[in-house]
Amino acid sequence: MKDNLTWVSEFVLMGLSSDRQIQAGLFVLFGATYLLTLLGNGLIVLLIRLDARLHLPMYFFLCNLAVLDICYTSSGVPQMLVHFLLEKKTISFTRCATQLFFSLALGGTEFLLLAAMAYDRYVAVCDPLHYMAMMGPRSCAALAAVSWLTGLANSAVETAVTMRLPTCGHHVVNHVSCETLALVRLACVDVTLNQVVIVVSTVVVLLVPCCLVSLSYAHIVATILRIRSTGGRRKAFGTCASHLTVVSMSYGMALVTHMQPSSTALTEQDKVVVLFYAVVTPMLNPLIYSLRNKDMKAALSRVLMRSSESKL
Repeated sequence: MKDNLTWVSEFVLMGLSSDRQIQAGLFVLFGATYLLTLLGNGLIVLLIRLDARLHLPMYFFLCNLAVLDICYTSSGVPQMLVHFLLEKKTISFTRCATQLFFSLALGGTEFLLLAAMAYDRYVAVCDPLHYMAMMGPRSCAALAAVSWLTGLANSAVETAVTMRLPTCGHHVVNHVSCETLALVRLACVDVTLNQVVIVVSTVVVLLVPCCLVSLSYAHIVATILRIRSTGGRRKAFGTCASHLTVVSMSYGMALVTHMQPSSTALTEQDKVVVLFYAVVTPMLNPLIYSLRNKDMKAALSRVLMRSSESKL
């Protein structure tokens, strides 16, 4: 049985600032960002479902990514917005564990989905004649399922070993949300197992996908350079540009953060990284894919045209 003197029933999140005016400004900023994220990613899902020309493997994965971004940002941002308006920023043990589970699961799944999307681009550029055979509906569904299930399994293990730690009454979390490293810092017992799990988790959902993405794009670049016509090279690279931008942004910050020595992994930096993935990335992804993708812009035009014609 849990002892209240050893395990706490709720945590207090310190957040970003204790200044009321700053919190009000952050509420407006993050609230607007959250709405843009929902609208942008929701529009991508809607366009892909409504336009038959987008029923292709690349857009199947993009639809998965958009749904994931909506869920990911919704796992933490609404609570953050509420806390900006409250004097005491508390979260129950159960809610904290739930938030940790979904943030880890969705974050890990995103890295794995980006690797699946890189493989899709590799087949499209390097083996276009067999593209539809290799990237059929079953193959795409299998890749997406592996990404989601691996992310969920990894999160279940990491959440379990994190939330089992006794904190000996310490309940103030110096973070904006329930995050693994912030919770581990509260522990009053040996955390060697947690450190091992974090390393294994990093390898599974970050380093391995990153290596697969790097390998895919190494082959893609080599193939593009062998194309003689400038137009052909531009077209081949254009199919990868949006994905490469998102991959560079996501993996870049994650690798810089995880490769730093633990002694320099400052709490404030942890907050910035979490906010980047929970707030900034989900908002930028639809902008990157829509602004640099002719098919998405054409689909939006067709949907708007059909909508206007139906009103006449």
